[in-house]
Amino acid sequence: MDRRTLLALLPAATLAPALLSPGLRTEVAFAQGIDTNAILNDPEAPVSGNPKGDLTIVAFLDYNCPFCKKAEPDLLRLVKTDGRIRLVHKDWPILGDASVYGAQLALAARYQDRYDIVHRALMAIPGRKIPKERMRDAVAAAGIDMARLDEDATAHRAEIAALLQRNLDQADALGLQGTPVFLIGQLKVAAALDYDGFRQAAAQARAKAPNGGRS
Repeated sequence: MDRRTLLALLPAATLAPALLSPGLRTEVAFAQGIDTNAILNDPEAPVSGNPKGDLTIVAFLDYNCPFCKKAEPDLLRLVKTDGRIRLVHKDWPILGDASVYGAQLALAARYQDRYDIVHRALMAIPGRKIPKERMRDAVAAAGIDMARLDEDATAHRAEIAALLQRNLDQADALGLQGTPVFLIGQLKVAAALDYDGFRQAAAQARAKAPNGGRS
């Protein structure tokens, strides 16, 4: 199968290391030739936090990635306590067919304004190699209209597939190797951070921003 399709990325060859802090390792996220605006402002990508915040965090995540799940509560805590962060969700399902299914559920929920609820429900399932049935049960238990979800998944199949392909293309352009990866302002962090790590990275990104923090 061609690598340009999502399922070509099934092997979980490189998961991110455990929590980093202190001594946070960061890289510059956006090299020449990368369409920064397409990554930061894809109109179909779910956005939470403060849409007018002075710092954007782009999170490349997979619903079968235990490190993503470990980092999630601390990322959400930072977004809530900081109040000036715009969080862009990049569903990047690289860990199997069930990961693709989870991403499809979450993105279909966007059409009933329930992406955040489905995203958090899926992230709250512990472990890895979560089967599709368990993902679906978790989404239903979160109070989602499943009939509407199925209808939207079918009606918007092409749009959802196109968004997932764009996320894959962007991850390729950025040279990403595994989940999670967080683009924090102009910085790239390929690690599951704790709350202090996220705070440190956000402060570092704001200090590096040429216009006082806005990215």
